[in-house]
Amino acid sequence: MEQYKQEFIEFMVDCGVLKFGDFVTKSGRKTPFFVNTGFYRTGSQLHRLGGYYARAIREKFGLDFDVLFGPAYKGIPLTVAATTAISELYDRDIRYCSNRKEVKDHGDKGILLGSPIADGDRIVIIEDVTTAGTSIEETMPIIRAQGDVDVLGLVVSVDRMERGQGAKSALSEIEEKYGMKTTAIVTMAEVVEHLYGREYKGKIVIDDAIKTAIDAYYEQYGA
Repeated sequence: MEQYKQEFIEFMVDCGVLKFGDFVTKSGRKTPFFVNTGFYRTGSQLHRLGGYYARAIREKFGLDFDVLFGPAYKGIPLTVAATTAISELYDRDIRYCSNRKEVKDHGDKGILLGSPIADGDRIVIIEDVTTAGTSIEETMPIIRAQGDVDVLGLVVSVDRMERGQGAKSALSEIEEKYGMKTTAIVTMAEVVEHLYGREYKGKIVIDDAIKTAIDAYYEQYGA
């Protein structure tokens, strides 16, 4: 596993973004692990996060695209952090855009924040995680309503590696349904490989009990 992936996994643990216990996902699944990018709360954390996203985007999509789109609300800081990092690391000026939950009818009107989207724009979507593809189903109509655009793909922080609506993984279903690529900074398999049975800062993050719960979850929901 690449060094930057190991660093990112430990970074998530340090920030309290990656947690293990009993949780319920947006899609209603009970899960023993949870990724919540809302726990990136400082400037230095967002700066580092943007760098990890920038590397994943560059490796999968290159930098020949126009707009990075982050669905509201969590996608807003993600798209700002990642476009800033792309500019800083690779000297490429990508526009950022997000949607509002409600259409604004005064001042800067419309449903979008940041850059407008125009015909011919090549767009990459950035999210925290995708469990069952629910968020993309809400996001794609908003993007496509803006014009004749080309959505190249989706980047998430963690690939949960579980089924979407059918037997395939949520990311595989998104690729097939929308004809675009997907990628993640790390997969849950990499997370488990790096943390299981290993002491990190005086604590075993994934012990035998948590590993058993993760295995049982994948027996039920794994792709």
